[in-house]
Amino acid sequence: MSEYPNESSAPALQRPRYGVDAAPIPAVLGAAGVACCLAAARRRSGRIAMAAAGTVLLANAGVYLHTTLRGKLRIWERELDRAGLRGDEQLLDLGCGRGAVLIAAARRLPAGRAVGADRWTTDQSGNRPEATLANAAAAGVADRVEVHTADMTALPFPDGSFDVVTSAMAIHNIPSPEGRYRAVDEAMRVLRPGGQLLIADPWPMARKYAAHIGQGTLRGLGPGYWYGGPWLSITLLHAVKES
Repeated sequence: MSEYPNESSAPALQRPRYGVDAAPIPAVLGAAGVACCLAAARRRSGRIAMAAAGTVLLANAGVYLHTTLRGKLRIWERELDRAGLRGDEQLLDLGCGRGAVLIAAARRLPAGRAVGADRWTTDQSGNRPEATLANAAAAGVADRVEVHTADMTALPFPDGSFDVVTSAMAIHNIPSPEGRYRAVDEAMRVLRPGGQLLIADPWPMARKYAAHIGQGTLRGLGPGYWYGGPWLSITLLHAVKES
């Protein structure tokens, strides 16, 4: 029996579909890998090196797709369980995209609210508010989900509005360091005292966020959150706002 009865009753074709993060990247990796393998089959010299390059590129594409389609979902389920939610919290997901983290959180908030904020850029395939709300409906949590078009560096919410703020591979997309720090500051501003901040981003960024706010723990999220390989592994910053 499914852990989420409402979701189990949804038709298979209406299951949540979260898209692919930066979809051109695995497409390019896969195409380059195939091209290298085909070239290796036609060459007399350098065949082994070309075949090896193609194999590595195809493996990178496979690891990337596993992360974006399955690995990150499992890891966020684990991290939300670790957060120890009571079920009545107000949670904000920054850069919510099509709702993978937002909906996983909403399932744990039967008496709470999961709010998503995004500018709906094309970094994720099919990224638009209608897709997020459709996914929430398919998962059976539409009654506790809402989405807003908002800039992470200037959130339209009062101070201390949320018990938890999450963000998955979103803040690093802000082009300037100053903008990224403003987004982290905004996340802390809208948190209530004692509230939890959970940000998943590449290690160099997450380390700088922790240094900027002067608190928090950093933890690598493992191979399930590798975008192609260990050179783009993801780190979780977990901080608790002081009372």
